[in-house]
Amino acid sequence: MSGVLKRWNLLPPEAAANEILPCCGSRSWADGVTGRRPIADEVTLLAVSDKVWSGLAEADWREAFGSHPRIGETRIGETRIGESRIGETRMAATKAPQEASQQSAAWSGQEQRKVAEGGASAKVALAESNREYERRFGQIFIVCATGKGPEEILTILQRRLGNDPVNELREAAEQQRQITQLRLRKWLQT
Repeated sequence: MSGVLKRWNLLPPEAAANEILPCCGSRSWADGVTGRRPIADEVTLLAVSDKVWSGLAEADWREAFGSHPRIGETRIGETRIGESRIGETRMAATKAPQEASQQSAAWSGQEQRKVAEGGASAKVALAESNREYERRFGQIFIVCATGKGPEEILTILQRRLGNDPVNELREAAEQQRQITQLRLRKWLQT
């Protein structure tokens, strides 16, 4: 058992849930995973995470989506000139402790590193497509961005704009599941 898991298994439930909250952004997910302690190893943790995630309500998924900044942004809920704020409840709904918000934002910055290195035209196109996605689906665009540049993400975003709302929610939930898996692994390394 890793030292992180050993220590985390002994924390009071609220403290344990708050500690893993940045990995997903859903309070119900964090409480659900915490409620299944003790967790012996990484494989079990990832399996428990997936099981809890798949059993959550749509509102819990949307809470997790709202804990992310838009692709190409550095802060949760950041608004650029000329942009409207769709999803004003983002992050406010999670009621996450300040440290959780900061950790989640730091991980998002790492995950979107290639986007930040992209050219201006790709970033503008991405911002425009983000707004179109938000108007269509009422949530921010979620993609597991690790290792993907702005052009690749823009291609994915434009493809997903063709989804119907039900299939898009499922695809967004799968992307969030992948992000959560990556973040849990990072958390175990802290």
